[in-house]
Amino acid sequence: MFKKIPLHTQIIIGLVLGLIFGLVVIKTAIPNSFTLDYIKPIGTIFINSLKMIAVPLVLASLIVGVSNLGDVSKLSRIGGKTIFTYLCTTILAVSIGLILVNVFKPGTSLPAETRENLMSLYEGDAGSRVGQAAELQKQSPLQPLVDIVPDNVFRATTENAAMLQVVFFAILVGIALLQVQKSKADPVIAFFDGMNEVIIQIVNYIMMIAPYGVFALMASLIVEIAGENPDSAVQLLMALLKYSLVVLGGLFTMILIVYPAILMAFTKVKYKDFFKAIRPAQLLAFSTSSSSATLPVTMKQVEEELGVSEEISSFVLPLGATVNMDGTSLYQGVAAVFIAQALGMELSLTQQLMIVLTATLASIGSAGVPGAGLIMLIIVLESIGVPAAGIALIIAPDRILDMFRTIVNVTGDATVCTIVASTEGELPDGLIRKSNPLTPNE
Repeated sequence: MFKKIPLHTQIIIGLVLGLIFGLVVIKTAIPNSFTLDYIKPIGTIFINSLKMIAVPLVLASLIVGVSNLGDVSKLSRIGGKTIFTYLCTTILAVSIGLILVNVFKPGTSLPAETRENLMSLYEGDAGSRVGQAAELQKQSPLQPLVDIVPDNVFRATTENAAMLQVVFFAILVGIALLQVQKSKADPVIAFFDGMNEVIIQIVNYIMMIAPYGVFALMASLIVEIAGENPDSAVQLLMALLKYSLVVLGGLFTMILIVYPAILMAFTKVKYKDFFKAIRPAQLLAFSTSSSSATLPVTMKQVEEELGVSEEISSFVLPLGATVNMDGTSLYQGVAAVFIAQALGMELSLTQQLMIVLTATLASIGSAGVPGAGLIMLIIVLESIGVPAAGIALIIAPDRILDMFRTIVNVTGDATVCTIVASTEGELPDGLIRKSNPLTPNE
C-alpha cells in the first residue's frame, strides 16, 4: 500500500511526522539523547548516501554531457548560455533581497537584550566562521581561479567541497574526447555513460529510504534547536521572526514569480507541470539543505518528468549545483543589511551595490552543502565594513532558512536547465517553440 504513494507524498509524510515527533520529544519527558542517538543516525546515513554518489555522478555526467555535444562550438554556445543565465538569476535574487530588507527594515526592531543574548550564545560559533573567512580574505583575488585547478585530481574526487575542481577536470576530459580519434574516444565515453546509468540506479535505491531519512532529519533538527530549554529557543526564534519572514518572502518571490515568469518567457513548459515535476527534488533539498546531495534526484526529475535531454541536463545541472546559488545569494543580501540595521549602521547605495557584486561572486565559490552560506556571508560583511561577528545575530534561524534557500538553489538550477534545453530544441515536441527559441514569447 505504502509503495503506491508517490515519492513526494511519502517525503511530505516523513517531514510532518518528523516535525510532530520532535515537538513531542521536547514537550514530554522523552530524553533528547534518544532522538540524537537512535533517530538522527538514520538521517545521517541518508545524507551520506547521497553525498557518496555526488562526485562520481558529476564526474561521469559532465564527461558524457560534454562529449555528447558533438563539437567544441556547441559546448561554447551552451556553456555561454548557462553561465550568463545563472549570473542573471543570481543578480536578480540579491537585488530582490536588498529591496525587501530595505523596505521592511527587520533589524531595527530587534530588542537590545535579544541582540546581546544572541551574540553571547553564538559567540564561539561566530568566531570559528570568522576564522575561516579570514583565511579566505588573506588569499589573492585570483585565488578562486587557482582553486579551480586541482593539483591532484584523485584527491579532489574524495572531497565534496572540491566539486568545482571535479567539474573543471570533467569538462577538460569531455573536450579532449571531442578532439581525439573517435575509435579511441568511444570506449571511454561508453564507460562513463555506463557508470552514469549505474549511479542513477543507485539513486533509486537510496530514494527508497528517503521518507525515513527525512523523518529522522526533521525530528533531530527540532530537538537540536530546542536543546535543554525549548522556551528559550522559541523566544529567540520569535525575536528573529521578522528577519526570517523577509528572507522567506524573497525566496518565495523567486520560486513563485521570478522563475515562472522566466519559464513563460522562454519556454512553453507550464508553470504547474514544472513544479510538479521537480517537487521531489525540492522536498529533498528542503530536508538535506544540500544542492549537491540533491543533484542526482534533480537530474532524474528534469530528464524523466520534463523531458530535458541527458545531453543538456548532464552539463547544466552539475554546473549549477556548483556555481548557481540564487537562494544563498538572496539570503546573504538580506542578512548583511539586517545585521547592519541591528547594529545601528547605515549602508550607502555604494555599499549595497557592493553586496550585489560580492554575493554574486561568493555564490560561485560557495559549496553546495549545509552551512556554507554563513562562511561566504562573512566575506560579504567584510566587503561593506560590517563587523563579521554580527553573524551571531542570525545563526539561530539559519538552519531552517538554509532548508528553504536550498529549495531556491535547486529550483533555479532546474529552471535554467529547462530554458537552455528549450533554446537548443532539446525538449519534447509541444514543450518548446519550433521557430526562434531565443526570442521571448509574445
